[in-house]
Amino acid sequence: MKDEERAVRPRRADARRNETTLLEAAAAAFVAAGVEAPVRDIAARAGVGTATIYRHFPTRADLIIAVYRHQVEACAEAGPALLGSAPTAYAALREWIDLFVDFLATKHGLAAALHSDQAGFDALHEYFLDRLLPVCDRLLGAAADSGEIRSDLTGYELMRGVGNLCIGAENDPCYDARRLVGLLVTGLRVPR
Repeated sequence: MKDEERAVRPRRADARRNETTLLEAAAAAFVAAGVEAPVRDIAARAGVGTATIYRHFPTRADLIIAVYRHQVEACAEAGPALLGSAPTAYAALREWIDLFVDFLATKHGLAAALHSDQAGFDALHEYFLDRLLPVCDRLLGAAADSGEIRSDLTGYELMRGVGNLCIGAENDPCYDARRLVGLLVTGLRVPR
């Protein structure tokens, strides 16, 4: 089979599932232990051998970038789903912010993993903003329209505030970024 035919042919469903399992295991390991989590720990979480991880992701940077993109897509898809299933728009926003905090736990190691590839990091940051900013704006707008939160905050401001509260969490086991972010999101509420 030619390379062109292989590139056009869709991946098998089981191959996509296996890759998703690897990415989710890596994300969980990164949240628990940072982006330097041992590959053997990621493999154990995924229920595969380390060779399987290296077959899919030859370098740690490849794995981190794939996890990053996977989590961006998961956050982007979760926003509308949460708006449809949560009891209130504010509840959807809170749940989404929790997912965003988990995502940020892996994002902080990205720059170091890419070393000097500033162009690659910038492209990923642009991708992140393009995919997640509209979702955050939509969640904020829905909660503001329902009268649950104040309406003078943009998605960019909220994402920036959450991001800043998450900085340093990986270096201090006593620092509870999720708690601080929860206080921030609670502060958005309109007094009743």
